[in-house]
Amino acid sequence: MLVTRPDPDASDTAARLEALGIEPVIAPLLIHETLPAELPAPDSVAAITLTSANALRALQEMDAIGRYRELPVYTVGDRTADLAEALGFVMVTSASGAFADLAELLAHARIDGPIFYPHGREVSADLGRSLEPFGKRISGVPVYAMNPVMVLDEVAEAGLASGEIGAALFYSKRTAECFVRLTAGLARERRMKLGVLCMSEAVAAPLIDAHFVRVGLAEHPDEEAMMGLALSFARDQNPH
Repeated sequence: MLVTRPDPDASDTAARLEALGIEPVIAPLLIHETLPAELPAPDSVAAITLTSANALRALQEMDAIGRYRELPVYTVGDRTADLAEALGFVMVTSASGAFADLAELLAHARIDGPIFYPHGREVSADLGRSLEPFGKRISGVPVYAMNPVMVLDEVAEAGLASGEIGAALFYSKRTAECFVRLTAGLARERRMKLGVLCMSEAVAAPLIDAHFVRVGLAEHPDEEAMMGLALSFARDQNPH
């Protein structure tokens, strides 16, 4: 099963697949890059919100974690919350869901002041616009970029072409878009048979447009649901 997400998450996912008896092939399609950024002073913001653990990794590379540890943190999912706690943040609340769940959490949270939002160079939704009707002000700063790879890993390419790789996991729309570009020459037969297991409908959209038909959607936008989806697919392929 192909793991397309960036490292270090790819390695974590691969380990979980192995524990389920599924052989992983790691081929990250996006590479993390920390961007130079002017960060707000800790006393100028009232909280931090995070839609990706990559923002925390960028702040860590900037040696900026310490200055924000006393601020309350609101995350989109539990894994990002776990990393925040591991890095020493003491007030962490997870929306345990998707972007809309985080926006709702922030809309009703008691936050008196701007919310620092370190994010990627490319964002799929406007958090500031979502929260504006609730009187919440977002101070967004791009602190990292996820750059698409230009060439598919040779082992992954061979496995897809031969059919040895029966499925691929997709956690973001940009990863799916990158995969579509890199597999433009994949034979129609392989394209029809490959399972594309996606975290959400939005993630699956580029793959559906590219005529991948064996699409699986996670019940929830989290790693546990993705592992459940992977296990179900593997069992369907090998019922005995």
